[in-house]
Amino acid sequence: MSGIITLKAKRDKALLRRHPWIFSNGIHKVSGKPLAGETVEVYSAEGKYLATAAYSPESQIRARVWSFDQQQEIDKQYFIERLEDAQAARQILGEFADTNAYRLVAGENDGLPGITIDRYANVLVLQLLSAGAEFQRLNLIEALKHCFPDDVIYERSDVDVRKKEGLAPQQGLIHGELPAQPMEINENGLRLLINVETGHKTGYYLDQRNNRKLVGQLAKGKKILNCFCYTGGFGTYALAGGAKKVVNVDVSDAALEIAAKNVELNNLDASKITQLNADVFKQLRAYRDCDEQFDMIVLDPPKFVDSKASLNRASRGYKDINMLAMQMLRPGGILLTYSCSGLMPTSLFQKIVADAAIDAKREMQFLKTLEQAEDHPVGGPYPEGHYLKGFLCRVK
Repeated sequence: MSGIITLKAKRDKALLRRHPWIFSNGIHKVSGKPLAGETVEVYSAEGKYLATAAYSPESQIRARVWSFDQQQEIDKQYFIERLEDAQAARQILGEFADTNAYRLVAGENDGLPGITIDRYANVLVLQLLSAGAEFQRLNLIEALKHCFPDDVIYERSDVDVRKKEGLAPQQGLIHGELPAQPMEINENGLRLLINVETGHKTGYYLDQRNNRKLVGQLAKGKKILNCFCYTGGFGTYALAGGAKKVVNVDVSDAALEIAAKNVELNNLDASKITQLNADVFKQLRAYRDCDEQFDMIVLDPPKFVDSKASLNRASRGYKDINMLAMQMLRPGGILLTYSCSGLMPTSLFQKIVADAAIDAKREMQFLKTLEQAEDHPVGGPYPEGHYLKGFLCRVK
């Protein structure tokens, strides 16, 4: 070990519950001179061993736990075992979905803090989001080669959160030969194009798989507005489900181009779908002001909350778009509304949607609670892993 972290008195409760984070304000002292990402041992104020963690001197999350076993070596074999366990957990996915694309590693929820890995067919897309993950890069890559010897490995560590860890963005091919982009995946009987080089996150929003399927099941005969549509996943499912008319709205021409190709790829009727490049907030107001109405509206915005300080501002944004959407729904219309902000409590989001209905002068009912798909598990001691929340609402 390169160092020891000693906690302040009575600051070990979270670790005793096996929560994987140690915050800077709970630390009494750091012994030794660990480098960013190096492995350290964590002890209570009374000198009791608590965990083995990765040190991150520039982050408020000063250390992230690899293991609660003092004998555990953090080496290639450690990552092989964690990857094998993560893959075993995903076997249950086959009970819920027919797909060749899934989240293989969901960070802390799989005991691999700061690491996200999505698997698209035979392409593994890797994000290293913490100093510890970056420090263990070679061990992780060798473990991936061992567990998935025929897979391509591509990195998308080009995210702002790395700045909080003192890390620069990084992107590029690590192993193998990347297929021409965009590439095709299969999901619930549909063929979908994704771009792992330039797409959002690792290329696609796998967490919404079940909710896309639900939209397809509800779509028959309906006029549907799909807001913040990205590459049109909800819209493609809706059209395949028999929608009468679909409007995809996003500000990215590149994303809308893929959305149009997805319609063509699945031999769907392109005359029934419109790909609209527009700011959603402005477009919702424009539709409302001209009395445009829809039978179903999907609101799947990007993360509005990036810190606790931004929660109030984000809440106003969520309330605004939900109010506008409800004003445009026909009586009995369906609203599917989401927040992917981990700092947004489900109870608060539900209150925001309910208050939006009051401002819209509409009555509404919550029919179903919506969440992330099964390949995005929530670690027992880590409630922060439950980040995607949504509601299926009926608006009168």
